[in-house]
Amino acid sequence: MRVPRLYIDMPLTTGETINLPRDKAHHISNVLRMRIGDSIKLFNGSGDDYQSKVIEIGKKNAQIEIAESIQVANESPLTINLCLAVARGQHMDFSIQKAVELGVKNIIPVTSEFSNVKIQDDRVHNKLAHWQNIIISATEQCGRSYLTQIQKPVSFVEWVRLDASKIRLILHPESLQSMANISLPDNELTLMIGPEGGFSDAEVELAQENGCDPINLGPRILRTETAVISAVSNAQQLWGDLN
Repeated sequence: MRVPRLYIDMPLTTGETINLPRDKAHHISNVLRMRIGDSIKLFNGSGDDYQSKVIEIGKKNAQIEIAESIQVANESPLTINLCLAVARGQHMDFSIQKAVELGVKNIIPVTSEFSNVKIQDDRVHNKLAHWQNIIISATEQCGRSYLTQIQKPVSFVEWVRLDASKIRLILHPESLQSMANISLPDNELTLMIGPEGGFSDAEVELAQENGCDPINLGPRILRTETAVISAVSNAQQLWGDLN
């Protein structure tokens, strides 16, 4: 039987008993239907899982006994920074979820010329909180014990001029170069994926002027969320830990 994993934003120490925050207690009681004596794994983003047991549970409270810590060694040796054009609702959520499952370390949401989503300043905090919840849920499911970091959205033009990664690959269907042609001098790269309309010619030109290499993913035009899965998977197969 699969033991549930739960992210807790608090210190965890073996041998201690902790009270879960109310929302987490509600989740394990009403969603997971856990009972006293059930096993659960906790993690707080430190790289360890904590084997634990439910010792008290109610509608609004739950006590967890932490038995032991186990170091989780499933992070990819490849650091992938994903510069991702903001997409609408579920499309963006899906892209973030799959990026986490595939081992992306950092996500930089950007707005570009053809973006069909504009984030108002007063909504940035809510958007970030929502995306963070997507990251946490995906991390709980896939078994990683470090959280993917997500940055505050910026414009593509602003970001491309500031980013200092050595290898930056911008997806562009007119490029004749594939990812397999790229030489990676170290274990880090940035993947730049545009909105449904792609990056504009001016944005691609600006990216190239700032040291980015255009690549394509094959003869077909992919939706943004499909491109995320394809590009990250290709990178992990070439330089990371996907077989």
